[in-house]
Amino acid sequence: MTPDDRALVDRFLDMMAAEAGSSRNTLGAYRNDLDRAAESLRSLGGASAEELSHLGAQWAELAPSTVARRSAALRRFFGFLVDDGLRKDDPSAALPRPRFERPLPRILESGEVQAMFEAAEARASSSELSAVRNLALLELLYGSGLRASELVSLPRGVVRPGQPFLVVRGKGSKERLVPISTRADVAVAKWLEISPGGSIWLFPSGKSHLSRVRLFQIVRAMAADAGIAPERVSPHVLRHAFATHLLSGGADLRVLQSLLGHADIATTQIYTHVDSARLVELVNARHPLATGGR
Repeated sequence: MTPDDRALVDRFLDMMAAEAGSSRNTLGAYRNDLDRAAESLRSLGGASAEELSHLGAQWAELAPSTVARRSAALRRFFGFLVDDGLRKDDPSAALPRPRFERPLPRILESGEVQAMFEAAEARASSSELSAVRNLALLELLYGSGLRASELVSLPRGVVRPGQPFLVVRGKGSKERLVPISTRADVAVAKWLEISPGGSIWLFPSGKSHLSRVRLFQIVRAMAADAGIAPERVSPHVLRHAFATHLLSGGADLRVLQSLLGHADIATTQIYTHVDSARLVELVNARHPLATGGR
């Protein structure tokens, strides 16, 4: 990447941080995608529509999701250049638009989640420090649908007695309210009673908080304790379980979008695949044509 292109990318990322509130991880992903795209172009900022039209062939060996992500990064980048008067035309219409099916989320049956809770509760009954912490982690993952990064970075005072919700800072530093169940409230309270003080984090580790990698390892170990294949379970799978089981129980899709912190309802709609049988039953029971005697 040329020095001029590097300066444009830096300006673009500054805008994304200041105006769009993008997180550090998001900014890093944009930079990486733009760096990779620049390898196929003489000039990133000055690329023509014709040059961009050849990227599809150059990226033919990449996964469709990778091509789609790079194209999206470039479209956002060129839109910024035009908006800021750094170039007059937007060539992004020539970018490849791969068609691919979004993978359905891996899910756990409610019985499997219950088995994980039973195993975790049995271990926590000993009041062993790590077991009590792990039960609190599980309650918040499945009971509140938190992302792994949101959970491990919770401040120590985030759970308040009698307050049935948490204020969570999610992607793009956007705050949202998430519910906390009575069970989770009790589990966290027990953890706070015995956990070492002196840290600002709810789940401290060393001088910082529990890492996402360590949380991943803990969740897989808890799955194994419950007799579930560890490779089937992760913090994100438990977030999916929270969403799918809520939807199956009758939750409104817009409410679910808010609870999960999705910016786009299309992201939330992927969970509707798990409950097609309930939707068919609802149409058959409630639709006028189904009950009108035709």
